Amino acid sequence: MQLNAGCELSFDAKESTPLVLMLRPRSGAGQWIIREEYQITPTVNVTEFTDIYGNLCQRVVAPEGPFSIHFSATVQTADIIDVAAGAPYTAVEDLPDSVLHYTLPSRYCQSDQLGSLATEITNGYEPGYDQAEAIRSWINQNIKYEYGTSNASTSAVDTANNRIGVCRDFTHLGISLCRALNIPARMVVGYLYQLDPMDLHAWFEAYIDGRWFTFDATQREPRGNRITVAYGRDAADVAFTTQFGNMVLTDMKVWVDSAEEGEVEKNGQ
Repeated sequence: MQLNAGCELSFDAKESTPLVLMLRPRSGAGQWIIREEYQITPTVNVTEFTDIYGNLCQRVVAPEGPFSIHFSATVQTADIIDVAAGAPYTAVEDLPDSVLHYTLPSRYCQSDQLGSLATEITNGYEPGYDQAEAIRSWINQNIKYEYGTSNASTSAVDTANNRIGVCRDFTHLGISLCRALNIPARMVVGYLYQLDPMDLHAWFEAYIDGRWFTFDATQREPRGNRITVAYGRDAADVAFTTQFGNMVLTDMKVWVDSAEEGEVEKNGQ
């Protein structure tokens, strides 16, 4: 499916503030960027670089006062995500060098503290995909989704203890439980078609049988039509905006619509 997706962020900068933005998706597995538009108001100089995870990042300095960012894109996405029940665990000694660091604890994913819970959840499941799916299903059934119940400091251990959170928290917990079983796992942020309520979204991928598979603990069933913007160890690596100064987010809008439906409506007028 072709999707029209984007976001509009409005800020009030109390002083001149450097920013690193991570808003541009790139073509890759499961998606092709057909069109994109990036508007920054007021106009500022922009430089772009690719970080160590392959994400496209933009550096700007916002002047004091109102500052807004508008990004939109049309993206060809995969209608389904791959499911592979029974796919075998990839032994640590067989992991590519570039994947090894996704087995380690990170700032929000204290996998070294969640081994007992991971073992309990996956008891009786074959190592590999079935374990990761058992983790995804357990989080979906046992962690309550509710806005305002976590913050930027909430970690996977907090979520495991409190049993409540949002997509970021579900994702951190899923990553941590997989890593506790030596299954490499990484955070993914982006857009999901027909997400309710609509927002920027997060899920995780686990490296199994020599490749990455998608798992989304906020959803009951596997769902495609996702647009990936960035990958990382946890939320510290994939923030859509990182600011280095006194700057307040005053408004945010996010949208994901079917490009095909929009074209039909347009032609029917």
